Amino acid sequence: MLKSFPAQIASVIRSRRGRRNIRVLASFFFVLAVMITAYSITFHLLMLREGQEFSWITGFYWTLTVMSTLGFGDITFHTDLGRLFSIVVLLSGMIYMLVLLPFTFIEFFYEPWMKSQAEARAPRQLLAETRGHVLLTNHDSVTSALIRRLEQYKYPYVMLVPNVDDALHLHDMGLNVMVGDLDDPETWTKARVNTAALVASTASDVTNTNVAFTVRGLAKDLPIITSALDVASVDILKLAGSSYVLRLDEMIGQSFVRRTLGGDAKSHVIGKFDELLIAEATAHRTPLVGKTLRESQLRQNLGVTVVGVWERGRFEPARAETEINDNTVLVLAGSKEHMFRYDEFFTIYNVSVEPVVILGGGRVGQATARALARRNVDYRIVEPLAELIRDPAKYVVGSAADLEVLEQAGIRETHTVIITPHDDDLNVYLTIYCRQLRPDVQILSRATHERNVATMHRAGADSVLSYASLGTGAVMNLLRRSTLLMVAEGLYLFRVRVPGKLAGQTIAKTSIRQETGCSVVAIRTERGMEVVPNPSETLPPDADIVLIGTAEAEEHFLKLYAKGSLT
Repeated sequence: MLKSFPAQIASVIRSRRGRRNIRVLASFFFVLAVMITAYSITFHLLMLREGQEFSWITGFYWTLTVMSTLGFGDITFHTDLGRLFSIVVLLSGMIYMLVLLPFTFIEFFYEPWMKSQAEARAPRQLLAETRGHVLLTNHDSVTSALIRRLEQYKYPYVMLVPNVDDALHLHDMGLNVMVGDLDDPETWTKARVNTAALVASTASDVTNTNVAFTVRGLAKDLPIITSALDVASVDILKLAGSSYVLRLDEMIGQSFVRRTLGGDAKSHVIGKFDELLIAEATAHRTPLVGKTLRESQLRQNLGVTVVGVWERGRFEPARAETEINDNTVLVLAGSKEHMFRYDEFFTIYNVSVEPVVILGGGRVGQATARALARRNVDYRIVEPLAELIRDPAKYVVGSAADLEVLEQAGIRETHTVIITPHDDDLNVYLTIYCRQLRPDVQILSRATHERNVATMHRAGADSVLSYASLGTGAVMNLLRRSTLLMVAEGLYLFRVRVPGKLAGQTIAKTSIRQETGCSVVAIRTERGMEVVPNPSETLPPDADIVLIGTAEAEEHFLKLYAKGSLT
């Protein structure tokens, strides 16, 4: 926040250089005042000599108009001596008031004031009382999304920026910034790293290593989370002091594979909250297709609860009348035993020999291929650059916009197309193209920027994953690991104390799911955690409840019932 004008003036005056500048300015104006007074006295003496008499105010008026070159001409000398004096006053005024005064004012007042204003917008040190803040090192799509979540939960944050101009630009965008070199321990000391809650660095692998090593030398127990592009950097970052290393390409590849049709129908755990497990499972080619959730009888027969479904990338809270179709991905909640019983029943379904088609053989495409291979699912990668080819048997060289190339990769037979390039415009183009070629195929697409997720859904993608959401979720999980857990793109588990409005009511009577879109998936009391409680269960006033829902549903619940009650 910018300081007020008086506060900025006070800041300038308090500094040593500011006090020196004020003394210089005071001396300058003192000399100017003496000069004006001397000229005014001389004016009176010369005018009396010519037989003219004026007041002292008129004398100062004439001196200032001549020195400032205004020269109204209403008062003039009639003798050469007077005119010579006018020339001296005029020339000295031009030099002193029109040249020296502006430059002196700019150098000794305006420039220091502007610098003080810039420092107020991009300080080089945080206040001594700053604590519990998150320190960031790079402005990208991940940190942009992360900042929005931090602001939602009222977590203070500061982004460290080496360049002043970049810092001012980011400040003007509404971000909290501090100027300092990332490899300088003094920068981190001034950023109050010892009282920070977390450091998140998403710059290059080399920069992240330096950040982790520098910060770890100052704060032994502080959580440090870094990103890594190169698999070889993971061990180096951990050795440097990183607590957690994010391989976003691997994370997005694994997320793609969990939702891929044609693999297996087993549950795949995506999050864990104490004894509670959250998993995803595809309904493709299972007896569930065509049934409603009420007709599926999954809770009664297997113990698992369907808390929601993914339909074309959109999470919908589970309702009894929700119909399961061939492309539905179920979001399940239950204990380890519940998931085992589910897998035991559905493991025989959904085995396909048709390869998944991956468009793009970059980092995300290769990570997706590795994740598919671990699940024994065949794949073909379409890649135009021959130098990226690893296994010729799994690659088709050519453009993904070429129908012949896509047909060679198996676009006509596959159940799933995964679009992975690091170019949102291209991904929208490919999504539209593949949807036109195969209206029935499952399309999973990657987005670099969150703003393009909705566009890709409109283009025909069934599911869209982004670095921004996955990275944000990982950081928030670490920051609030006891109360919040992102289990999938935009899907969160969070724990709250039972709100007073709900205490003593049964889960069914509260209508939480209908009113907010959140589902109660566990109740924690002094006796322990009850996983997937029965809807007839009463909510005790001294217990915590664990809910699952989207970010919007979570915000709606907190606003409606439990504002400020996160435990």
